[in-house]
Amino acid sequence: MDQKSKVRHIALSACMLFGAVHGAYAQASGENGAVVAATAPIAVAAQTATAAASATSASQTFVLTPDEAKQSATGNVAELQQMIHGSDIAELRTTYNASYGASLLFNAKEMTYYVALFQQKNFWRVIKTQDDARAEQIYRDFARQTAQLADVEIRRTRLEAQKAYTDRLVALSQERANRLQADLNVAHEQQTIVNSMQQQTRADAASLAQQKAQAQEQLRAAQRQVRDLQRQLESGLPAH
Repeated sequence: MDQKSKVRHIALSACMLFGAVHGAYAQASGENGAVVAATAPIAVAAQTATAAASATSASQTFVLTPDEAKQSATGNVAELQQMIHGSDIAELRTTYNASYGASLLFNAKEMTYYVALFQQKNFWRVIKTQDDARAEQIYRDFARQTAQLADVEIRRTRLEAQKAYTDRLVALSQERANRLQADLNVAHEQQTIVNSMQQQTRADAASLAQQKAQAQEQLRAAQRQVRDLQRQLESGLPAH
């Protein structure tokens, strides 16, 4: 083989090798792109599921931990009742709903928070923690519970007020009706008296009219007698 043939053979081999390498690289790139394209929706779906789970967790009802749920039975209520009148406890927050309330208190010496749920100033649940964020979370939940617990009491208070208001209106109306009835009774009695007086007056008038007629008749008779006597006197003749 001459020199030119060797050069052409080497060049041809190099071209074939370059083509094979380029094809392999293109295939690998295509496969990697397919993998990326396939995994992208999975990653997005995973992120969406995580966000949804977080939102669901945030919207769920607040639940105490098992240790916190047991605390009320370990003397927290009695402990707080003993400390409440001292100077070691500071009241940070308090919410009232009707006779129910929630308080967040802080013992600075012990760096301890007390979250209390009470009714008419009587503690019935107290949670103790040194986690300020947890204390705020429990306080917000207790405050929400007081609003729910107070709904029936607030409704009863409103109904009692409405009933008392209605009863007062009924009493006022009855009092006015009684006054009107009394006035009506007086009017009836007065009307009866007036009617009786009118009847008596008419009877008296009729009697007086009759007496007047009789008196007039007597007057006419007397006048006739006077005239007769006058004529007899004037004629000088005795009356027969």
